[in-house]
Amino acid sequence: MSPDFAQRLNAVAETVEAALDAILGPAPLAGEIARPQRVLDAMRYGALGGGKRLRPFLTVETARALGGDAAAALRAGAAIECVHCYSLVHDDLPAMDDDDLRRGRPTAHKAFDEATAILAGDGLLTLAFDILADPATHGDAEVRVALCLGLARASGLGGMVGGQMLDIEAESSATPLDDNAIRRLQAMKTGAILRFAVEAGAIVAGADARKRQALLRYGEALGSAFQVADDILDAEATSEQLGKRAGKDAERNKGTFVSIHGLDGAKRLRDRFVDEAIAALGEAGLAGEGDILREAARFVAARAN
Repeated sequence: MSPDFAQRLNAVAETVEAALDAILGPAPLAGEIARPQRVLDAMRYGALGGGKRLRPFLTVETARALGGDAAAALRAGAAIECVHCYSLVHDDLPAMDDDDLRRGRPTAHKAFDEATAILAGDGLLTLAFDILADPATHGDAEVRVALCLGLARASGLGGMVGGQMLDIEAESSATPLDDNAIRRLQAMKTGAILRFAVEAGAIVAGADARKRQALLRYGEALGSAFQVADDILDAEATSEQLGKRAGKDAERNKGTFVSIHGLDGAKRLRDRFVDEAIAALGEAGLAGEGDILREAARFVAARAN
């Protein structure tokens, strides 16, 4: 990771943190009645104080590469991060992955209780669409509609939620998932939001159809590289390195890219996806202005947590 990339990643993370801190303030907005303190505290616990903010980083840097409005991209990225954080709060629940540790600290349902964690996740999910629908995000209503629709499709039945259902079903399946089934599951559960994070930057910037399609291919390949790297980390890293429980996939006999291809094969597959992502940026016509996005593809493969 180059110093410039690290600086940009950290700068976006700090800006997103500040934006979410302000959005999750105690004062009710127009149309709201009150913000109960306990659920607000749980939402802040789930959304603030941790994470690389990769998804909003992709939105911000895609918009920047295309000459889009920085403030609009930041708000779109913050909305996507709300959805990501909600998914983590719910994934950690006893009915899902039953985890006690997230980002090196107790999970939301351990820090509060299960009911509050469920409501906090619900609140973060709903807040994401509040942010995107707000004229403060973008003056063009068609852009706001496109952002809302894209995030709904990426996070809902045909995206992240559907992928989580496939993952749950796979745990009790008598037949291990094959490579195609794993790719579909991961493209929905993890990849759809990462892909949309890139697309959101293109929407904000008003990119033409050719650039958007190429950037979608970049987002898809980057999301695939991210998930293969995640499977490798789950197999190789310690809980201390990850900030969450390691070895969960093997414990639950989950089908992963590592279980199908082995560690060496998974690493080759990860690197191939990185190459595909970088090639897609060339197809989008991004030269030097796309260098940070190229580094982002390499970063997801090389990360240690």
